[in-house]
Amino acid sequence: MIQAIGLTSAPRRNHPPAVDDLTFEARPGRVTVLLGEPGAGKTSALRLMLRLDPGRGVALFRGRTLDRVAHPTREIGVLLGDVPGHPARTARGHLRMLCAVAGVPAERADDVLEVVGLSGLADQRLGDFSLGMDRRLGLAAALLGDPHTLLLDEPAEGLSPRETAWLHGMLRGYAAQGGAVLVTSGDPREAARIADQVVTVERGRLVADQEAAAFARTRLRPRVAVHSPFASRLAHLLTVEADVVRASPDGPPVEVTHEGGSRISVYGSSCAAVGETAYRHGILVHRLADETGDTGPVSPLHRADGRRPDTTDPAAAADPEAAPGETPGETPGETPAVEPAAGAGPSPQAMPTSRSQARLQPRLPAPGPVWPLLYELRRATGVRAGWITGAVALAASLVASVLLARTGGTTALRLLTGWPALLPLPPAAFGAGLLGALAFGQEFRYPALAPDQGTVPRRLGLLVAKLVVTAMAALLLAFASLGLDAAVLRLLFGDPAAHLPADWALTLVGWAGLTLGCAWAGLLAAGVFRSTTLGLVAVLAVPALVMPVLGGVFTHPTARSLVGLPERLRATVLVQWPSGVDRALSAALRLMSQPVGWALTLSLAALLGAYVLTVFRGRPR
Repeated sequence: MIQAIGLTSAPRRNHPPAVDDLTFEARPGRVTVLLGEPGAGKTSALRLMLRLDPGRGVALFRGRTLDRVAHPTREIGVLLGDVPGHPARTARGHLRMLCAVAGVPAERADDVLEVVGLSGLADQRLGDFSLGMDRRLGLAAALLGDPHTLLLDEPAEGLSPRETAWLHGMLRGYAAQGGAVLVTSGDPREAARIADQVVTVERGRLVADQEAAAFARTRLRPRVAVHSPFASRLAHLLTVEADVVRASPDGPPVEVTHEGGSRISVYGSSCAAVGETAYRHGILVHRLADETGDTGPVSPLHRADGRRPDTTDPAAAADPEAAPGETPGETPGETPAVEPAAGAGPSPQAMPTSRSQARLQPRLPAPGPVWPLLYELRRATGVRAGWITGAVALAASLVASVLLARTGGTTALRLLTGWPALLPLPPAAFGAGLLGALAFGQEFRYPALAPDQGTVPRRLGLLVAKLVVTAMAALLLAFASLGLDAAVLRLLFGDPAAHLPADWALTLVGWAGLTLGCAWAGLLAAGVFRSTTLGLVAVLAVPALVMPVLGGVFTHPTARSLVGLPERLRATVLVQWPSGVDRALSAALRLMSQPVGWALTLSLAALLGAYVLTVFRGRPR
C-alpha cells in the first residue's frame, strides 16, 4: 500500500509548485497509473515520495514513512529514467554490484537477468545496450530485492509496441502476486491498457481518481481532438449545432468538451463535420485529428537476447500479454507451490530460487550498501579504468626512473620512485590520486545507487569502505612501482639503492604515506565536489599550492619545533609506554614536520570535515 498525502513541492520563483497538495493511494494487487501530460508533475510527485526533492507532505509505504523503512532496497523498487551505470560495466557486473547494496548473494543477478530476458547478454557492456535492453536491465535492478512496491517513471517511454506489451505483462504479473505498482504515463491509452486505477494530475493537482473501467468510458471514447486559438468560440458553435442535431430523434449524440487553453474534444462527430463548422465561421484550426482509445493487442517481445522463449507452457502461448513461462496469476519462473515468506513482498517476476533482495536504490534516508566493502570491491574492479590507471602509472614511473638514471645527479630515492624534480608528484602518487578520484567521480557521472546524476548517498560506512579499498590500491601501486623500478634499474645500471639513507625504513613509510595521502585527497575531493576532475585538481593543489605556503610558514625562523614532544608527553602521563613508542612517534613527527606532510594532513582533514558535514546536511529532519 502506497499512500501519498498532501504532497507539495518547494515553491519556485514566480512559478506555482510543480506538485500542489496531491493525495492518492496505490493499493496492493493493483497497478496504479499516475497520468498527466509532460510537465503535469508526475515525476516530481515520485521524487517527493522518495524524498529526492524538497517539499511538504508525506508518503507512507505500508503505513511507514521512508525514513522508518529499515531496508528500502528490499521493500521498494525504483526506476526513474534510464539505467544509471558505467557504460564499460557488464550487465552481470552491474547487478552483482547492486547485490552488495542490499546484502544478497551475487547469484541473484543471473536470476533476474533470466527473468527479464537478458541472460544471453549478461556479459554485454551497458554502453552497447539499446533502449529496450536498458529498460529491461533497470526493471531487473528494481526487482532484485523482491520488493512489495514498485515505483516506475514512464518505463514504456520510447519503447516499441512489442517491448511495451512485454513490460505491461511483467507489471500485471507482479500485481497479480499482491504487489503495489505505481507507474507514471502520459498516454491515456497506455493507462487504460495496464491500469486498475488511474490517477489523473494536471499542473500538479489531482484532477480525477478513477477505476480503469470508468476511466476508459470517459476518456477513451472515439473523439475529434481540436487545437485552435479560438477554441472557446468553436466549442460554443459546435455545442449549438449539437443541440440542433439532438432535436432530431435520428441524430447522433454529440458532446463537446473544452479541455482548457486551445484544446477541445468533440465526441460523436467527425473531423469532416468539425472542419466544416470551423470553415463556415472562419475559425483557424491548428490541429484536427481522430483519436481512439486503443490500438488492439500486440504480441510482446519476450526476450531481448535473441534466445527463443520457452513455449512448452501452453498458458504462455494462450496469453499474449504474459511474460515467458508465465501463467495467469503466476510469476514467470516461479513454482506456484512456493509461498512468499511472512512479511515479505510478493515474488514479482520471481527467481527460480526463493527471493532476491537488492534493487536500484536512490538517495533514501537509509544506510548505504549493506555490504559496503564488497560493493566497493566490485565497483572498483568491474571496469578497466582502475587497471589502466595503475598500468600507466607503473609504466610512467619506470620510464622516469630510467631517464633519471641515465642523466645522473639525482638521489637514490628519486630514482626508485621515478620522481623528477620538475614534477610536483611522482607518477605512482599521481596515479593513486586518480584512483581515489575515480572512486567517487565515476559514481557521480554514472551513478550506481541513484536514478539520476549527483545523488549518490553520502554515508560514512560507504566512505570507510572506499577509503579502505583505495588505500589497498594505493599501497599496492606504491610498492609495485618501487619494486619494478628497482628491478629494472638493477638490471640495466647495477644497484641504484646503494646510496639510500640509513633510515630507509622511515623513508619507505614516508613514500607510502605520500601515495596514500594523494589517493585519499582525490577520493574525498571527488566526494565533496561530485567530480573526478576536481578530485584530481585537489591532488595537484597539495604540492602546487598548499605545500609552498606551509613550507614558508614552518621554515620561518620564529617557527616552533616539535622536537622532544615524545619525551614531554612521557613526562605528563602516569603509565610509561615502551621506548619503541617514542621512536615511532618521533618518526611520525619527522614525517609530518615536512611541508608535504603538513600539506597532506591539513588537506585531508579539511576534505574529511567537508564530507562529514554533507552527510549530516543530507539527513532528513
